[in-house]
Amino acid sequence: DKVSVNTAAVSRPGFLRELSSRFGAQCVVLAIDAAATADPGCASGYEVVVRSGTERTGRDVRSWAAEAQDLGAGEILLTSFDQDGTREGYELSLLAAVREAVHLPIVASGGADSPEHMARAVDAGADAVLAASIFHQGDWTVGLVKDALEGLGVPVRPRQWEGKQT
Repeated sequence: DKVSVNTAAVSRPGFLRELSSRFGAQCVVLAIDAAATADPGCASGYEVVVRSGTERTGRDVRSWAAEAQDLGAGEILLTSFDQDGTREGYELSLLAAVREAVHLPIVASGGADSPEHMARAVDAGADAVLAASIFHQGDWTVGLVKDALEGLGVPVRPRQWEGKQT
């Protein structure tokens, strides 16, 4: 079981500690939405955005990820607000910035168009990848993506649905 929070954790960081104490850190997924910024206060070049990207926080993504780890987050779902839905690839520099700050598992999100994009995200430090548009458009199936990732040397879980290997 997992509990995922984003805006609520930014608004009240102690909420992460409460969730971690109640459910265990392994259940607490911090969803971080980030956008590129020229704000000198954001040394990583990325700022945390909340409320579906409508509100910039002025918080540096790298420092927020590190603080959240200390507060009890057990995993990070990292979405590039700039890349999400573009199908131009993950924001690898964002991923690298957060990877430098935390030892937690990171799920990369936002921008996937191909298994090659996914493999690059794993190479850049993602422990897992999330994709949506490539499946919505019908260009790929989960099975085809897993086959392609295996061919690229990326470890994937076995495909088992309804008791059948697919």
